[in-house]
Amino acid sequence: MSDSHNPFQQLVGPSESLRVMDSLKRGATRRDVIAMLAACGMQATAAGGMAALATTAHAQTPRKGGRIKVASSSSGVSDTLDPARQSSHIDYCRGFMFYNGLTVLDGNLAPQPQLAEEFTTKDAQTWVFKLRKGVSFHNGKPLTPADVVFSIMRHKDPATASRAKVLADQIESVTATGPNEVTFRLTSPNADLPVIMGTYHFHIVPAGTTDFNAGIGTGPFKVKEFKPGERSIAVRNENYWKPNRPYLDEIELVGITDESARVNALLSGQLDLVVAVSPRSINRVLSSGTHTIFETKATSYTDLIMRRDSGPGSNPDFVLAMKHLFNREQLLKSIQLGRGVVANDQPIASNNRFYFKGLPQRAYDTEKAKWHLQKANLGSAPIPVVASPAATNSVETALVMQHAAKQIGLNLDVKRMPADGYWSTHWMKHPVGFGNVNTRPSADLALTLFFKSDAPWNEAGWKNEKFDQLLVAARGETDQTKRTQMYADMQVMIHQEGGIGIPFFTSSLDGHSKKLKGLSPIPIGGMMGTSFAEHVWLDAAA
Repeated sequence: MSDSHNPFQQLVGPSESLRVMDSLKRGATRRDVIAMLAACGMQATAAGGMAALATTAHAQTPRKGGRIKVASSSSGVSDTLDPARQSSHIDYCRGFMFYNGLTVLDGNLAPQPQLAEEFTTKDAQTWVFKLRKGVSFHNGKPLTPADVVFSIMRHKDPATASRAKVLADQIESVTATGPNEVTFRLTSPNADLPVIMGTYHFHIVPAGTTDFNAGIGTGPFKVKEFKPGERSIAVRNENYWKPNRPYLDEIELVGITDESARVNALLSGQLDLVVAVSPRSINRVLSSGTHTIFETKATSYTDLIMRRDSGPGSNPDFVLAMKHLFNREQLLKSIQLGRGVVANDQPIASNNRFYFKGLPQRAYDTEKAKWHLQKANLGSAPIPVVASPAATNSVETALVMQHAAKQIGLNLDVKRMPADGYWSTHWMKHPVGFGNVNTRPSADLALTLFFKSDAPWNEAGWKNEKFDQLLVAARGETDQTKRTQMYADMQVMIHQEGGIGIPFFTSSLDGHSKKLKGLSPIPIGGMMGTSFAEHVWLDAAA
């Protein structure tokens, strides 16, 4: 809570404010608060107002106990409790229930200490992680450096079949350098190693683990039941190292692929929390009176891909003409019902700590689009644009752009492809088409995976040597100010020269009972980036 929005501080000043808030957290009663305010010399009217605020604050104090049932959007026989092999939303939810990482990502996707109480580096190539003392696994075994070494290094073994092997390959070694210390040595500098350690796959397990079905970790919940493709039940870890966490006694997690079925089960009271609600279902959820929507902004984007190495996209004026045909506000309002954020043809969203605020917003401008189109001199032949329901919102976006293009004499021939097989058969294989990208946990990953010249997923085939050099330099830069400027420069380059157009970032929409409290946005996906379990609680008064 910032000072400007702290009613206690506005009435009684900063030091008294801290005392009052701290007392509330420790369980002070309404009478205690009034007595404390009286001791501060407050007038009776102010004390009455503060007492009301105290009552409100008490209503929001997390309550222990209770059970919830939660639905993810996927489930199958390949469900796993092995952090290295997890690959779906439901897997990641369970991962955060049963395990911890060395770090955890906050609402700005910045790394915060978790099992490591601190992490330091002098050159971004050698990293020292000091482990938290007094942490035990679910089986009672204390956390040691050997557990961290085992958990991280197993990603490098091809036999593990780790989904994060490409990230682990940069780790040259992990060694125990003290009773509560491990040291990472990287093949090259990477200032984002603590970010990587906060992602799904790098959760810590006991050294030597080969059978993961028991889900032995240091996390807030223990495994009571795990049936791949059916359900899992998590029960509170009474010895969790975080004081007073978790709040719930038990969480049942199931997978329901159909969005309508998830929403129906939520509204009928069978579920307490569901992921991936469609914007079209929002009114149904809200009109129930007992349910609401939790929005996490800017968690993915659908992009128009114009290959810079073939077809009309090889002409930069055609690319600019297409980018000026995005009526971004209208697209966001009509397609997503406003649930998202207007984008600017570069992939770093405004809730990322490296977002460049100074980049002028590209406007919907048919005159500029027409000028660039005439300069491109491509002739009058129709230009095929490949879209599919597989790339969320791409068909709708393509049809809106087709209408706008007619105004400047451009004939876009929208070709709708089936969702089945789209990613293997059509994505990146046409001169003009659409892709769909989920938010990555760091700016470096977002840029490296999709914009580096030699990246397998370089959607537009855009190659820029200066960009590649800047990307590597930023990855190893430990000076935050310099690094921020490097990422700003790269955003400008993609905005001006890149072959992708991004009209808006979409939101993740979770539906939940009003009794469920404690959710806050972490912009890599819904349900707090799947880490909701230790944060949520049930309000008996709701």
